[in-house]
Amino acid sequence: MFNDDFNSPSRERQVLSVSQLNRRAKQLLETHLPLIWVEGEISNIARPSSGHWYFTLKDDNAQVRCAMFRGRNQQVRFQPQQGQQVLVRARVSLYENRGDYQLIAEHMEEAGHGALQRAFEALKEKLLQEGLFDEARKRPLPALPQHIGVITSGTGAAIRDILTVLKRRFPSIPVTLLPVPVQGKEAAPAIVQAFELANRAGLFDVLIVGRGGGSLEDLWPFNEEMVARAIVSSEVPVVSAVGHEVDFTIADFVADLRAPTPSAAAELVVPDASEWLGQFRGYAQRLTQLMQRRLRAEHQHAQHLGKRLRHPGERLQQQSQRLDGLELRLNQIMRQRLASAHQRVASLAARQKAQRPEPRLRQWRLQVEQQRERLNRQMQQTLKQQRQRLGEAGRMLQSVSPLNTLERGYAIVHGEAGEVIRDAAQVKAGDRIRTRVAKGEILSRVEG
Repeated sequence: MFNDDFNSPSRERQVLSVSQLNRRAKQLLETHLPLIWVEGEISNIARPSSGHWYFTLKDDNAQVRCAMFRGRNQQVRFQPQQGQQVLVRARVSLYENRGDYQLIAEHMEEAGHGALQRAFEALKEKLLQEGLFDEARKRPLPALPQHIGVITSGTGAAIRDILTVLKRRFPSIPVTLLPVPVQGKEAAPAIVQAFELANRAGLFDVLIVGRGGGSLEDLWPFNEEMVARAIVSSEVPVVSAVGHEVDFTIADFVADLRAPTPSAAAELVVPDASEWLGQFRGYAQRLTQLMQRRLRAEHQHAQHLGKRLRHPGERLQQQSQRLDGLELRLNQIMRQRLASAHQRVASLAARQKAQRPEPRLRQWRLQVEQQRERLNRQMQQTLKQQRQRLGEAGRMLQSVSPLNTLERGYAIVHGEAGEVIRDAAQVKAGDRIRTRVAKGEILSRVEG
């Protein structure tokens, strides 16, 4: 017998509204589906005044609605166009108001080879405007480097080609490999780190950076801006050797020198030892010829001097005669100077005798005694005058002294603050006053 549980009165029904249904569906989608990457063609793109983007991604068989909010789409490096193929990183969600299933895009980039090419051209133009491609800022390579650094893969053909050429052309120059990955996401940061290490080491006179040929995607690490700026910032001259002769990368444009291949880079950084040996042989022959010529000239000069050379005995006789003459002149000069000194001493003695100090001292003593007597007389007279003036001043002071007034029965009244009372209005009943008389003071209180 058929049992209809759905219609059974014993089972309670759970009824959802449309809003509840859409909310649950949205939560289910956002919870169980992580961030995903979707590639498709843009259609029906709209950019309202809010700054958000709304568009549809489609392929040959299906389509899905998408939204990209303003905070995210401001980070997109290009303006998406109708019909453009893009790669989107998004969350799966649902627009509750309409029940539409949609993608919330968080990142967008151009898809395929064309995107890489446009990114290459954009970075090339940016660095060109900054002047990083100017020949004036590029440095010459050393004529004979003392140490060469190579930044490339340790297992690729590029390092084998470089080492083969360096060993053939100038095997005595030391070479150090700084191994890095040369493709993939890890390549660009590793290359930048290798440049920093090479510059900190301070060992190298020139650096070669590069790899063998490949597709644009394979060579892309050498088109990264961080690698370009690491090359520009290097204190050591850099030779870029990326790919084949037809391949050009951003690293080629900013490097101090671009080599078409890794082998060509090795040819450019060191001279040919055989050519140098040939030059050295030429220098040795020229040096030998110059030395022989100089020896002949010195030999001729020595012969000429030998002819001019006289016997030492003759030179000694001449020097002996000269010494005798100098001795005679010295004795004569000494006698003359001694006679002159005697005359000066006699003259000074006579002057000293004529200027004996005893008479002058007696004269000075007499003058001092006379001045002392004059000074005593003037002091006595001055003291007498000052005593007279002092007496007169005392008598005048005594005549005007308030104490004399007090002796005649008068008094001086002072208030509580010490001020002199000249008017009865200065005090009131109850104030204390102090009255000075000829002998002593009287303290009293005002009654009225």
